[in-house]
Amino acid sequence: MKSKCGMALAGMLSAAVLAVPHAAFAKAELPGDPNALITDQFIRDIREWLANPVVALSITSQNKLRKDMTQDQIDAADEQWRAEREAEDQPLVAAILTNPLSSYLTQVQARSGGMYAEIFVMDAAGLNVGQSSITSDFWQGDEAKFQNTYPNGPDAVFIDEAEYNENSDAWLAQLNMTMSDADRQPIGAVTIEVNLNELARRRGL
Repeated sequence: MKSKCGMALAGMLSAAVLAVPHAAFAKAELPGDPNALITDQFIRDIREWLANPVVALSITSQNKLRKDMTQDQIDAADEQWRAEREAEDQPLVAAILTNPLSSYLTQVQARSGGMYAEIFVMDAAGLNVGQSSITSDFWQGDEAKFQNTYPNGPDAVFIDEAEYNENSDAWLAQLNMTMSDADRQPIGAVTIEVNLNELARRRGL
């Protein structure tokens, strides 16, 4: 039969065990400032695979196809996209996710070994052209990722604030850049969601 002291000690130990998950499963630490981790060389490496002809050709083609869209039509397409995300019939979503650019971006993400969490390319209106996974919106034109890149010229780069992702237990930051044609004329934009913890690990930080 346990003594009162033994029972009290057991109670204290039980309380301590219940408190362990908060420490044992603490979220990953932010490995550093995204603007410092995402270096010029890292950006140059990304521009190399963005130079694949399928990227510019896909953007240019969609710019021609959607050049006369009004804002009301853009809003309607965005609403259709969000509705299709929850529906069985997904004609708009399927058309984007199965096109050659999306296939290429999916391959790039897979080959990155966890470095890229998501990649999507936008046209001159901020509409998705291709993506490695389904996004919450079809139109990005009202967001900083587009407004801080495409309107600001061919060399514009915008690195957004880091956000913690519980599913991957990692800090992610969006690298956003203007996409240009061979004459350095802006034609769209791209967003690459970078796994900062993986980036820091590969650099031995």
